[in-house]
Amino acid sequence: MTVHRYMLATPQAVEEGSEDRPWIYFQGCLGALDGTYTQMQVPAVDRPRYRSRKGSAADGRVLKDAISRENGLKVPTGFYYLCDSGYTNGEGFLAPYRGYRYHLREWETGHRVAQNYQEHFNMKHAKERNVIECVFGQLKSRWAILRSNSYYPVQTQNMIIMACTYLHNFIKDNMEYDPVLDDEEYIIQLEQVMAANNEENGEYIEVVEPSQAWSAFRE
Repeated sequence: MTVHRYMLATPQAVEEGSEDRPWIYFQGCLGALDGTYTQMQVPAVDRPRYRSRKGSAADGRVLKDAISRENGLKVPTGFYYLCDSGYTNGEGFLAPYRGYRYHLREWETGHRVAQNYQEHFNMKHAKERNVIECVFGQLKSRWAILRSNSYYPVQTQNMIIMACTYLHNFIKDNMEYDPVLDDEEYIIQLEQVMAANNEENGEYIEVVEPSQAWSAFRE
């Protein structure tokens, strides 16, 4: 894990005035954020904490823990990640409007034209946030250990997941063609992931709370 500094992708915000069509609506965006499920065996005493598909750690709880850690997720003020409705729409984390069409499958059937500005926002948001679903699909297709039951200790499993992620970044940076994109397993994993989800100095966001200012920013 000592090579992580070379393989950890540093997010680059969409610049103001960017003409990159897919991201033109989300200037200041650092990327997309979500969680995914991996299987593991845990000691009997810890099983209640992991019971049910998502266990005791919901998306918002994981994020709260991540940004509160000394070496955790750092989001500079003025920038943000796209996230789904499982997260609070607060500073640094832009979520879709609840109660309106959002998932891409909902736009593939029925009305393709947004009926109001909330749906228009959700449609653009869903298309760009979908990049994280594709990444999860590629990761699980590339590394079988991420899609099968693991019997390693939890701490070891955490390191395995990070190692797989770093190596994935290295491959993406150094291979012009990635064969995993043509693998049937990638398509399967992508569909499963999508179904499951239907060091700079300065000030960083330390808590995620809804606010009128952030709601106005989304407007």
